[in-house]
Parts: sequence; structure tokens; C-alpha cells
Amino acid sequence: MNAPSTSHPLPEVVDRRSWQAEIDRVVKREKAHTREGDAIAAARRRLPMVEVDARLPLVGARGTVPLVDAFEGRRQLITYLHMWHDGKPAAEQCVGCTFFTGHARELSYLHSRDVTYATFCQGPYAESARYRDFMGWDMPWYSVRDSLEPLLAGRDFGGYLYFLRDGERVFETYWTTSRGVEAGSSSYHLLDRTVYGRQETWEDSPAGWPQPFATMGEQFSTDGRPTAQWSRLAAGRSDDLTG
Repeated sequence: MNAPSTSHPLPEVVDRRSWQAEIDRVVKREKAHTREGDAIAAARRRLPMVEVDARLPLVGARGTVPLVDAFEGRRQLITYLHMWHDGKPAAEQCVGCTFFTGHARELSYLHSRDVTYATFCQGPYAESARYRDFMGWDMPWYSVRDSLEPLLAGRDFGGYLYFLRDGERVFETYWTTSRGVEAGSSSYHLLDRTVYGRQETWEDSPAGWPQPFATMGEQFSTDGRPTAQWSRLAAGRSDDLTG
């Protein structure tokens, strides 16, 4: 059976030796990029830290608990700050936070390094936890609404906070937002290695390459709602979060 040809422009077709030579040039740059990333990670490991009130209240599945309990006995804690829109159905919740939170599925490798992963949500627990259940996520989930000012210290949602526990004391060691949250997105890392990339309007691609996705939330949406929600609706889940 002959498959239809694509309507998109195609890269130049060359012999395998020429193709490998071009890949080798890119790999050389990739290796330099990796080594620089290792050096930056080494610098992060040498950053100072700031103490945080270990008793800051969080609301989770067991009711109100102190921040230190979110470590679940482990030494380190990674948290994603999930934005929330009160009283809105699933379709109107943050598309970017849905995208990044949805990548945190297999946590055993983090646990094996004495690291707990949790979502710290801006919204009330009961309502936002229904969204977690609608999406089928199973990471620990907390509302941090009662601790916003001391926890965020003037920052906003849509980023990662990293913590270290020393006994009953808690310290923040690092935080990142904007492009920094891509560290948690395997989809983006894989797309970056495809011929058409992320297909977003900002990318430096050859003329005619497909770039249908704008970057004000459209890149995470399909037909007016977060892309990952469609399979949940198809499975019969309700996106009404009011309970």
C-alpha cells in the first residue's frame, strides 16, 4: 500500500555517509551542551539555601499537615506549583500547569534517590483534588492556599520549588519558572529531536516548516481545552469539579 506523501516540506535527502557526517557535527555540539549542563548542575549543588517554616500548613488527603510532612520521611522534596481557577470546570483550568503536572507519573526513581515529588496547588483542596482525580494523576497533592505568602515569597505559580529537610528543619535550595519548568517535560525533549520540532511559532526552523502552535497556552490545547483532557472525557469522566 502506498502511503500519501506529506504536505509539509522535507529535509534534503542524502546518502547515509553524508547524513552521518552532519549528525556527527550536531552530536559534537550536543556533547558540549551536555557538559555545560553538567557544570551548571554542579553550580546548583553548591548554592546556599534559605530556611522555610517547617510548620507551614498544607491541606492534603489527610487534612491539614505541616510542610515537613510532605517529605514523607525522605530527605528532599520537589514541588510543582499548580495554578488554579476557583469554581471553573476542568476545561478552564491552567493548560500549562496541566501539561507539566501530567508528565510527573513514574516517581519510583525519585524515591530511590530519597526525593519526594508533590503538587502544591493554589486552589482549595477538595475542588482541586477532584481535578487530579479527573486527570488520573496519583502524585501527592496539597492545597497551599493558607501558606501562599511565606511559601512563595513574592513569586507566582507555574514553577518548581526544591526543598531539603534536616531533621525537623526545612530549607529551600532552588526554584525555577518559565522555560525552567521544561526540565519536567519529556514531551518537549523528545519533540526537540524530531525533524519538525515543537512546531511552535518562536522556533528557528526552515522556511515552510509547520508551526501551527502559538505560545500563549495554545501549544498545550486541542479544540479549546487542555489536550490531555480529551482521553479522560472519552473514558466517561466528568469535568465538573464542584462536587
